[in-house]
Amino acid sequence: MSAWTHDTGHQAELGESPDPLRWVIWHTATGTLVFDRDINGPLGIDDEAVLCEVLGSMRAAGVPESDDYPGRPCS
Repeated sequence: MSAWTHDTGHQAELGESPDPLRWVIWHTATGTLVFDRDINGPLGIDDEAVLCEVLGSMRAAGVPESDDYPGRPCS
């Protein structure tokens, strides 16, 4: 079970970051992920219903979407 189902505080900050380019909706070959550019990786949301809710909120907030890898190269 995902921690997101019980702690909506994490969800609330998506799309409301002081850095408007921190969060990206990333479309991969296997699905759609929430990508955090600060940590340079996708967030692990393993509950499909929660992921759909988060993605909907992010889209409503105008978070950008991309089919390309939205992070920086790993060192």
